[in-house]
Amino acid sequence: MKLLRYGNPGAERPGLLDAEGAVRDFSGHVADIDGSALDPATLDRLRALDPASLPLVAEPGRLGACVAKVGKFVCIGLNYSDHAAETGATVPPEPVAFMKATSAICGPNDPVIQPRGSTKLDWEVELAFVVGSPVSYADEDTARAAIAGYFVCNDVSERAFQLERQGQWMKGKGCDSFGPIGPWLVTADEVGDPGQLAMWLDVNGTRYQDGSTRTMVYQPAFVLSYMSQFMSFQPGDVITTGTPAGVGLGLNPPKFLQPGDVIELGIEKLGTQRQVVVPAP
Repeated sequence: MKLLRYGNPGAERPGLLDAEGAVRDFSGHVADIDGSALDPATLDRLRALDPASLPLVAEPGRLGACVAKVGKFVCIGLNYSDHAAETGATVPPEPVAFMKATSAICGPNDPVIQPRGSTKLDWEVELAFVVGSPVSYADEDTARAAIAGYFVCNDVSERAFQLERQGQWMKGKGCDSFGPIGPWLVTADEVGDPGQLAMWLDVNGTRYQDGSTRTMVYQPAFVLSYMSQFMSFQPGDVITTGTPAGVGLGLNPPKFLQPGDVIELGIEKLGTQRQVVVPAP
């Protein structure tokens, strides 16, 4: 299934993308696409529905973030060997983790807001996933079974805030609009092997990232298992898993986003995003 949320910010409704690419309203069966809708039993119940029996949404308009009420937004850094190399880092012997603020989450096509004082605004196409079952001290097989689905994330980053303003990376990672997710959540059974997906990102029509999850060092099930040794995870928690080479920071000379720039990105099977950079009010 491809699950989505549509409507104005704060008033999104749950939906399903059918085989013809049309949006069907899911609100008669779930209140929202959140942790309570992503447990295996509920997904099985939703999967058994005939999409043609659901109300057709003729004009869905804006797509919201594909997961609502995210409890934790955990990120894995330097998880692609080519990206580590372009930033001058070595592949870490264990996953590097940090958090994005959940207030950074927005819809896949919402504007990216350049924060006040920003000078090095950057992009990162990433494979993200959402947890569907409680996880704690899980082995890799248990973690794999707990992943409800996958989606595209743009891990928008402000490199000066991240690397030059002291402390941890979160200053440059958690600003408002720095976490577009969607356009839809594709359930794990439809994705198949998440380690075989092409991914790309363009800025103003020029391709900067052209990679694949095949070069990911730590795959999603391992990441969830590993992170569950340090904290428990609940349905609706999101983890984004790192980016391949081609970020602005790694170019020679570096290139950073400016107001008016257009970012387009996508991952095989998971759809595409489009954002326009706007200045902070």
